[in-house]
Amino acid sequence: MTLCIDMDNNLTEREAAGYSPLSLAFLGDSVYDTLMREYLLKKANMQAGKLHAEKVRLVCAEFQAKVYDHILDRLSEREVAVLKRGRNAAGTHVPKHAEPAQYRKATAVESLFGYLCLLGDEVRMREIFDMVKEIILEQEI
Repeated sequence: MTLCIDMDNNLTEREAAGYSPLSLAFLGDSVYDTLMREYLLKKANMQAGKLHAEKVRLVCAEFQAKVYDHILDRLSEREVAVLKRGRNAAGTHVPKHAEPAQYRKATAVESLFGYLCLLGDEVRMREIFDMVKEIILEQEI
């Protein structure tokens, strides 16, 4: 499955870096959500309500903050730069169910996925999502 629709019109690293971190997070939120939905559906054939509940647990600021901490040391310098820009640019509105630090880290993760999508680097997105799955598997043990 191709996540980024316009694969014939990928941006350069410089062009993608020109987008605001919150704009990257706008796209990355959807990419991350889609990857998680695909993972959950392939993991177990269950009722849609159960799939949704599990997705909500894994696509939230608290879990994405764990993702941030888990992947940080495994990223390239450019990816870390995108991640940190996203963390530092998180808006002033923090959902009531999230801590501000968690929300900033979640925005950072979404920014990274948005950036990679604009580059058309689906291979790297999936490599990073494999790191996300490591956290999920650790929680199941």
